[in-house]
Amino acid sequence: MGDETATEMYRTRTDALTTDVGEGRPVVFAHGTLMDRTMFAPQLEALKDEYRAVAYDLRARTDRYAPGYDLWDLADDCDALLDGIGEESAVIGGMSMGGFLALRFALEYPERVDGLVLIDSIAAPHPDEERAEYSALVEPYADVLEPIPREIAEGSTAELFGETTLEENRELVETWVDRWATYSGKAVYHELGSWLGRADVTDRLSEIDVPVLIVHGEEDSTLPPSRAEPMLEELPDAEMELIPEAGHTSTLENPEPVTDAIRAFLDTRF
Repeated sequence: MGDETATEMYRTRTDALTTDVGEGRPVVFAHGTLMDRTMFAPQLEALKDEYRAVAYDLRARTDRYAPGYDLWDLADDCDALLDGIGEESAVIGGMSMGGFLALRFALEYPERVDGLVLIDSIAAPHPDEERAEYSALVEPYADVLEPIPREIAEGSTAELFGETTLEENRELVETWVDRWATYSGKAVYHELGSWLGRADVTDRLSEIDVPVLIVHGEEDSTLPPSRAEPMLEELPDAEMELIPEAGHTSTLENPEPVTDAIRAFLDTRF
């Protein structure tokens, strides 16, 4: 299924696809659906004094958003990215879809993973009903190169942000709506397609024998914290930090406690 050209760009065009700051132990962040690498700006700023902090754009935010690809292809991209930044291994952080790929990267390339930070993410697949809803939403845009309708972008705000943000930080919400409304329909279609049909990896979590931090917004209505908690039972070495007044995009909604949790995890475990 994979597009080798797409994977290769992470090795050869790394600087164009990443924000790469600081020196020290590398921490690499992968964003979620509809988001981009800027969603980790607060964390990169806070970590750069002691760590090499890197965030990158996944395929959907590049010119290689088609043809179809899956999470294992995105794991191959992450492997190429580590080559591109010249690191043998790193702590891999991922939000939502980025977390789905981080788990698979840890399974496929265990020697390249020092630890995981799973942000508003889960190991289980979406229930059939939710998959059908998402599929119906994006199906009309399978071959549409033009931007998605603004009402689709606006309708996504309740998925991506928590109640506090929607009520008190309209500027953040509107900034992202403006951005989403520039995305090609086809890019969004393939982005969702990469994870909609994913298999459950819960029964393989015991293979991931590195420290794992689970960070989750308390107001995440898209993937409530209760859906992330089972990972604590299955992962050999995992801890969880709940973030108040934050929904699905906790890194931007309430960045300080997210950054504090990641920082404490890195400082104490590595």
